[in-house]
Amino acid sequence: MQSLWYDRPADGPDEHDAWERQALPIGNGRLGAMVFGRLGSERLALNESTLWTGGPGSKDAGPGGYRSGDWPAPRPGVLAEVRRRLAEHGRLDPVEAAHLLGNPAGLDGRIPGFGAYQPFGDLLLDIASPGGDVSDYRRELDLTTAVATVRYTAGEVRFTREHFASHPAQAVVVRLAADRPGHISLTVRLAPGPLTAPPEYAAAGGRLTLRGTLEDNGLRYEGQVQVIAEGGARTDEPGAVAVRGADAVTLVFSAGTDYACAHPGYRGAPPGAAVTAHVDRASARPYGELRAEHVADHRGLFDRVRLDIGGGAAGCPPPTDRALAAYGRGGPGDRALEALLFAYGRYLLIASSREDSPLPAGLQGLWNDSPAPPWNGDWHTNVNVQMNYWPAEVTALSECAAPLTRFVDALRVPGRVTAATMFGSPGWVVHSSTNPFGFTGVHDWPTAFWFPEAAAWLAQHVYERYLFGGDLAYLRDHAYPLLSETAEFWLENLVEDSGLVVSPGHSPEHGPFSAGPAVSQQIVWDLLANTAEAADQLGIEPGYRVLKALGELDEGLRIGPYGQLQEWRDDWDDPEDTHRHLSHLFALHPGRRIHPCTEFGEAARVALEHRGDAGPGWSRAWKINLWARLLDGDRAHHLLAEQLRHSTHPNLWSTHPPFQIDGNLGTTAGVAEMLLQSHLGVIDVLPAPPSAWPDGSFDGLRARGGHTVGATWRDGELVEVRVLAGHDGEVRLRNPAFLNGCRTRVPCAVEGDTAAFQASAGHAYRLAIG
Repeated sequence: MQSLWYDRPADGPDEHDAWERQALPIGNGRLGAMVFGRLGSERLALNESTLWTGGPGSKDAGPGGYRSGDWPAPRPGVLAEVRRRLAEHGRLDPVEAAHLLGNPAGLDGRIPGFGAYQPFGDLLLDIASPGGDVSDYRRELDLTTAVATVRYTAGEVRFTREHFASHPAQAVVVRLAADRPGHISLTVRLAPGPLTAPPEYAAAGGRLTLRGTLEDNGLRYEGQVQVIAEGGARTDEPGAVAVRGADAVTLVFSAGTDYACAHPGYRGAPPGAAVTAHVDRASARPYGELRAEHVADHRGLFDRVRLDIGGGAAGCPPPTDRALAAYGRGGPGDRALEALLFAYGRYLLIASSREDSPLPAGLQGLWNDSPAPPWNGDWHTNVNVQMNYWPAEVTALSECAAPLTRFVDALRVPGRVTAATMFGSPGWVVHSSTNPFGFTGVHDWPTAFWFPEAAAWLAQHVYERYLFGGDLAYLRDHAYPLLSETAEFWLENLVEDSGLVVSPGHSPEHGPFSAGPAVSQQIVWDLLANTAEAADQLGIEPGYRVLKALGELDEGLRIGPYGQLQEWRDDWDDPEDTHRHLSHLFALHPGRRIHPCTEFGEAARVALEHRGDAGPGWSRAWKINLWARLLDGDRAHHLLAEQLRHSTHPNLWSTHPPFQIDGNLGTTAGVAEMLLQSHLGVIDVLPAPPSAWPDGSFDGLRARGGHTVGATWRDGELVEVRVLAGHDGEVRLRNPAFLNGCRTRVPCAVEGDTAAFQASAGHAYRLAIG
């Protein structure tokens, strides 16, 4: 069983600290809750992913109304002027660039009407004490079942509370029970979030209903909780439902808004009917049936991957906060915590992003307790939302990436307006951050407002879904049209300067504006190469302009005076610079242009060495992936250890600070990169195994081509590979152990460190070394 567990309730110097560092998250991709596990007055902090201020109708948008971040009117000549200054001076101060290119409506980096993700409110339980001392307390989140449990003994009665967010039932379900009849008494309340207009309350038939609108934009919301008592007495009170002397009580909560991801209005049907239907259906079913359905649904995703790196010998693990504090002493306890962190990332992605989720996972996934969350709880498109989805395909959670691909596709409509308004060009664009309301323009924060390459980076994720799945219909109908339109924008906006370059460009949150910084060139190369490759897969011509631009593009690969991969075209790199962003290493990861054990691979290693191992959680996570791509498992493992020591809260959430979920999800992706890589046209098995994991195995990781792979190793040497073929044709595997040959039931050709065999889709193959 893979669990986080604690011997006390979530607490801290204040409620936010307890929420961020101690409480345990549950979610179904749309509804989320944080479980504190308190005894007398329990609080479940609730979220509904579409509850946002801002957008159309926002009072904060000002007299001009919401414009998706676009300039109020075209500004002919401004881009030409910026390019002229860059050509003349080579660089442009970010403040000057923001003055020229930023949105004049921007206020300290934010556009009025951008909005922020809102907490839905709290489900409050005032639980009557049975008297007697409390003992044997345990608060637990079982990652395998996605059930959070609180157990304790008071007097001579054993109490149990279970909490889960069911995706099939579209409801958060809570059950309170005791091992003796008649011992459950409580009062249930539903409290709204802070930025709502005065809501309507109702309590009837054991159901609490809370409905209202957000003051800022009039977004309608509704939440309902049904209180189901087994035995005892249930009473409706003003704004509450009370239960006295029950054997058990089940709470069924659901919520919704009238948000719809549809430009330009972003509004749909009132939420009441759907919420009522969810609560009615779930409440009519036995608790055991609801729980079993939820567990089966969750395990259908979670159980696809298994990892054993030696932590099983740890025996009964200590509480997770103590295990974290003790991390670094070596032995199976450390390995168990590393495996748990890997599994936790998969759990969090499942909980915050399901196939039908209306929005993708944001900076804090699905969870938020503040009306003014860090960076609005939005989607940063200069690495963070991309990092959220790095583990999706390789750890067999492709369905969980569907909300991102839909979201990217929906951005194309407002993005075309931004491309026309700001650039006078076809295609579409989005900059460094966005919201649920099609924000594709800019604000005015000098170091983080300009990043039109974001659309191309997001297009990489859309294409990766095809590479892992092999669905030609998806490639033809969805991925290729998006790649082509994204490429169309860049074909109109590349500038000739000893090769085609992006101008103006800015390495995210770092340095001056310039022409052709490494990240800009590498991302555009990736886009054009993917577009050409996708066309070839479809048997069509990618177009003369794409191939011509790909041949003439400056690829953003230069080696500087101290052997580093340069961040800019000119030699501005500082060897003492330890900036958190690693944008100029995009071509190594998540790109595929830089290979290890090459001149540019060595230059990337030097650049990474100089950046150091410190940084916020998301930056350390990226470094794990980068060192894995350089085949340095020990350095990748060192960054994993640093993540646990310095960037992980007791509830294992990753911290910037504050909490950002990309640190968790990026770390899980990094562990997967240490175990399996497939971006270079061959399946690299154990490309970067650390010496700290001498023995182990994994199953269920996925390679491009749709193959599912497992492996076992002993004393640091690969001994067996297992492949479930995703398509007919040749499968090529690489590991130094193949130099010793391989044994399998099908003909297997070994050449150096590579083994190849012909596979049939859906068939399983086992290759033993030797």
